[in-house]
Order: sequence, then structure tokens, then C-alpha cells
Amino acid sequence: MANNILKGKRGIIFGALNEKSIAWKVAEVAHAEGAEFVLTNAPIAMRMGEINKLAEKTNSQIIPADATSDEDLENLIEKSMEILGGKIDFILHSIGMSPNVRKGKHYTELNYKFYSQSLDISATSLHKVLAISMKKDAISEWGSVLALTYIGAQRIFPDYNDMADAKSLLESISRSFGYHYGIKNKVRVNTISQSPTATTAGEGIKGFNEFINFSDQMSPLGNATAEACAEYCVSMFSDYTRYVTMQNLFHDGGFSSTGVTQGVVDKFAE
Repeated sequence: MANNILKGKRGIIFGALNEKSIAWKVAEVAHAEGAEFVLTNAPIAMRMGEINKLAEKTNSQIIPADATSDEDLENLIEKSMEILGGKIDFILHSIGMSPNVRKGKHYTELNYKFYSQSLDISATSLHKVLAISMKKDAISEWGSVLALTYIGAQRIFPDYNDMADAKSLLESISRSFGYHYGIKNKVRVNTISQSPTATTAGEGIKGFNEFINFSDQMSPLGNATAEACAEYCVSMFSDYTRYVTMQNLFHDGGFSSTGVTQGVVDKFAE
């Protein structure tokens, strides 16, 4: 049940590809909570997805942008403020892609050109969004920026490959920029570390189905759904969380704090 906790808020949502996307769910919940926002994704991703349907559903406009391009991001931020009629109150960074994972490269035998692309798309893009927003004074005081991450940034999951490095960098950028943006304009920057989720990107990782079942067994509350993640994101965009910044927030049903569960122990005893 919506409570209008984002009434009057303006935002930019990166990364909605299709109905499986967490960004798609965030857009739906943000709209229900009274927010207005612009949707954006890379031009190639937009051709693959169904973002026009989401734009119609949420009464939003779409601005294509390559998140690795300074020029595209400058245009996105300027046009978003024009469309929305003022500064931005929230940004969701839901972007991640590894050519090494897609090409089946083992972590010990990475293609370094691909590796650079993984870092640029999945992590450095957040720095660019924040830097350009700061330069243009685009984010309102007490605004909120969120980036989606995964516990693979702290723990080894072999098939997560170089995305682990990218997410580690993403989290570091969030802390570092969160410090500078907080001092300058009270803008808060956080990451949300979500349970493995059946998105288009997630399902592209080797062994994903097996791991999502393991994670569910290891989490006291079970895996957090994309819909629940969207609700958490919206709460972080609201004024109720205005003093939370520079944090990596686990939204994973307790997985991150669990050593082992009895259910998993019992399976080894079989």
C-alpha cells in the first residue's frame, strides 16, 4: 500500500531493461509512491528491452545514455532537470556488465580489454554520474544516490569473476564520493547489496540457478526478492533515511551474517 513517501521527488533511474530488472521494479514502486523520474539505459540495451512499456506505465520520459560517456551523461542530467522542472532528488545506479563473463573467460585468464570495460561500465560510471552531477549542481540538498552491488565484492564466489572486482570498486566510490558530496551538499551515497536475483544479468552467470538455491537455504529469511529490494531502495530515497550515507547495506535475508544453517548442515549429512 503506497504512502506517497516520494511525493514531489524527482529522479533518474538507470538500468531498467525488462520486467525482471530490479530497476524496473524500483520505477514501479517509486511511481506508486508519488515520484517523477526519467528512465535511462544504454542505446543497445534499450533495443533489447521493453523500456517504452515502463515509461508509459509510469508516465516517464526516456533519455538514452551510455553511462561510460561523459557527453551522454551531461546531456542526461541537463535534460532530466529540464523535463522534471528542477534539481534531482534521487538516482538509482543499476548497471553491471562483464564481457569476460559473457565470453566465458576464467578469472585467472582475463582479457584485460574486457576487464577495463567491466570496471568502466559497472563501477567507474557511478563516479562519472556523481562528478557530473556535482559539477552541474544537479542534486538537491539531502538527495540520495544508490548503486546496486553484491556480496561478491567481499567474499569469493568463483563464477562471479571480474564482477567481484567491479563491485568492490563501486562500493569504494560510493564511500569516497559520499564523503565529499555529503560535505558539499548533504547528498548521501550508498550501495545496496542484494540477494542473488533472477534478473537477465544475474542469469548470465555460470551456476546461477544452483547458487540462488544455496543462498536461499543459507538465508534465515530466504532470498530477498526484486520487489522487496525496490521497496528498500525507495525507503532510501525518502526523507526517512536522510542520515544514512557511505554505507553498504545488505538486503539479503540474513545471508551476509550467517555462517551456516541447519538445513545446509543436514544436506551434508545425507
